[in-house]
Amino acid sequence: MKKADLDLYTDYLLSSCGFATATGLSAMVDGVVSHDKVTRFLSAQQYTSKDLWAQVKSTVRSVQSAEGVLIFDDTIQEKAWTDESELMC
Repeated sequence: MKKADLDLYTDYLLSSCGFATATGLSAMVDGVVSHDKVTRFLSAQQYTSKDLWAQVKSTVRSVQSAEGVLIFDDTIQEKAWTDESELMC
């Protein structure tokens, strides 16, 4: 998968409400990127935090500062208005 396709896929993941799928991405771009292409890319190897770091290291280093920190928080806080049975934007 080309970098442009990877960027598209990550943008799709960030903007998706609910389940993100390869077929959902393909449908969103009217088939310009096939779901098979995305599936092959994702199943080519087991991705780890080391792979993530290799992708983002140059960006992180370019904004690195002694005065600040970058914190990743992957927790999900349930909101009072959240309906657990439905995932909606």
